[in-house]
Amino acid sequence: MTHSTTVKQKELFGHPVGLYILFLTEMWERFSYYGMRALLVLYMTTSALGNDPRGAGLGWTDQEALALYGWYTMLVYVMSIPGGMIADKLLGQKKAVLIGAIVLCLGHGVLVLTDTWAFYTGLGLVILGVGMLKPNISTMVGGLYREGDIRRDKGFSIFYIGINLGSLLATLIIGLVVAEWGWHAGFGLAGVVMVLGLINYIAGLKYLSHVGDIDRHSNDENEISYGELFGKLFTSKKQLFISFVLFVVSLFGWYKLGWAYGLLFVFLTVITALLMMIYKELESQVFKDRFLVLLLSFIMVIIFWGAFEQAGGLMNLYTESNTRRVLFGWEIPTVMFQSLNAGFITIFATIVAGIWAKRQLKGKEASSLFKMALGIIIMGFGFLFMVFAAMEFQQSGSSSMIWLVLAYFFHTIGELCLSPVALSFITKLAPIKYASLMMGVYFAATGLGSKVAGIVGESASEFGEYAVFLGILVFTVIIGTIFIFLLKPLKRLTHGAEDNEREINDDLTEGFELADEKIN
Repeated sequence: MTHSTTVKQKELFGHPVGLYILFLTEMWERFSYYGMRALLVLYMTTSALGNDPRGAGLGWTDQEALALYGWYTMLVYVMSIPGGMIADKLLGQKKAVLIGAIVLCLGHGVLVLTDTWAFYTGLGLVILGVGMLKPNISTMVGGLYREGDIRRDKGFSIFYIGINLGSLLATLIIGLVVAEWGWHAGFGLAGVVMVLGLINYIAGLKYLSHVGDIDRHSNDENEISYGELFGKLFTSKKQLFISFVLFVVSLFGWYKLGWAYGLLFVFLTVITALLMMIYKELESQVFKDRFLVLLLSFIMVIIFWGAFEQAGGLMNLYTESNTRRVLFGWEIPTVMFQSLNAGFITIFATIVAGIWAKRQLKGKEASSLFKMALGIIIMGFGFLFMVFAAMEFQQSGSSSMIWLVLAYFFHTIGELCLSPVALSFITKLAPIKYASLMMGVYFAATGLGSKVAGIVGESASEFGEYAVFLGILVFTVIIGTIFIFLLKPLKRLTHGAEDNEREINDDLTEGFELADEKIN
């Protein structure tokens, strides 16, 4: 890929102007995504008779709505893998982001219509659009800076603000719009802001002229042909046998669970085969050990998001039906509770970063694996407050919203320990030539976690919210604790990947720089 290494770029506040173009594009894209995410389950479970002041919904059961919610949130992220590959090999990131933004506008536009076909078509277009845009716009941010440019971390911190600002604005505003004008006005608002993002991106392309294109004449030794890897699969007996067994399991899943799960299992079989061939082709045992640790860390990612994504699913439904939401005589729209996460991130990101910095300066344990495991435990304890909420509901028929506030607070602290650290961990352990693919696999793991969240949420119709919240609490604490016990052998397998970092490592530095941006 070509980068802006030889061309003088226009700058604003010490950074390339292109950064702010990408900042605004991502902000509006995240507004549209999180706005849609906050409405989805509530819209599907609202009566189709039109007796709700927000208008007619689809009239689905909670179980049906959570099932589709799981598929939707999973596919949005799983599509990052083909989206990244298409950009790498065919279009370049710049064109991929443009196409993704256009498809997103079409998707949200279709969702304004009230027909059932429009609902499914709109969701499908949003999935495709995010898959093209999400994995590639972050890559373009990195391409704005020369290798070794000390401003790069700060640039990503500014970009990160755009993500959370979009989420915060969406969850604060879109609930009020729906309460006043109905569901499809909310869907329409998501489309309008995505059009703003598209206009901003097109207008700013002149500031992105040297980033995000494919270098057709490059002979970069780090480039890899995925076709060659799959071709070698047929000469590797063990890997081929494992892939065949997984494919047979996929066909069985297709037969027993339906075509959707069958396709998912086939997709996972393909990705597993690719990862096995990458492992086999790695040049040294050091790289192979690091690769295995990276894959194990993705287990934590799946489990974390499997619990965390209850926010848009089961916790959203619980807020709507079981929570006293009246404050000073005004009933707070359910969707607005989704803004707590983004708001807490804005407030506590620098505090969490500071705590880790002090631990590291004192020589205490502050490795990425430790942070991620602790993040799962902290997030899991957030469900303790949902257990208290469910207990109060069983006793009195409703529960206080303070339990939701506390739950979202712990979820956010857990997210700050795991999410940015996991992204940084990938760049430390993934072989250079496979770094983009592994970033896509990370997003796919996030998506699988979202699907797990839907499946777990569905079980509430059978076991009840109390049992589900308690089960998530116990399971996450156990898994996080297991990884902490395995910390020493896992760190040995990284072969000192984090030993030679600066006193304050990259993800902590990003936190401090995020604080600087907020203060100034």
